[in-house]
Amino acid sequence: MLLAIDTSAGTSVAVVDRDAGVLAEVSSADTRGHAEIIGTLISQALAEAGVPVTALSGVAVGMGPGPFTGLRVGIAAAFAFAFGAGKPTVTVVSHDAIAFGLYGAGETRPVLIVTDARRREVYWSAYSGLDSEGLPVRVAGPALCKPDELADEVEDFGVYTRVDAETVSAASVGLLAEGLYLHERDFAGGEALYLRSPDAKPGGAPKRVSR
Repeated sequence: MLLAIDTSAGTSVAVVDRDAGVLAEVSSADTRGHAEIIGTLISQALAEAGVPVTALSGVAVGMGPGPFTGLRVGIAAAFAFAFGAGKPTVTVVSHDAIAFGLYGAGETRPVLIVTDARRREVYWSAYSGLDSEGLPVRVAGPALCKPDELADEVEDFGVYTRVDAETVSAASVGLLAEGLYLHERDFAGGEALYLRSPDAKPGGAPKRVSR
């Protein structure tokens, strides 16, 4: 049983179980209020699922792609919660979770997942379908480009059905993580997929402080 978190678009928190499925999921579409609501949504998801923290086997978190500020809130919350609960953290690519949800809902065609990167840019990832174990096959991405550059950036662009996703389901993040673990697949690793440098950068040499 996993607590799952994703803040790469809005904010979504879920409790999932490999056998029982989605026990609870709560979300907010607000793309800027992650820090204000993440704690409330975690508490609400656990309460709706009716399970104690001790019943969780771990925490799954979407690593993006996503804007720097929002994405780091979810990642920090996931690792802090897992540390406090004494549970491991597993990571997935947020676009993989979107594809997993689409194919699980009956989609059969190759899909191009597109999400808002702000600054008049988009994130994209291309998928050919599911493999023999029911996990999404990503053939390109995640990557960042201008919306009008997609056709040039994506090889065989016309093959894909474009899906513009406004949110990422934490339930899909958690269930994908369960599938990756079950089939001994690699998780996403510890690096967030910002795909661009943060605005805030270290300055030059520190100023001398007079006494």
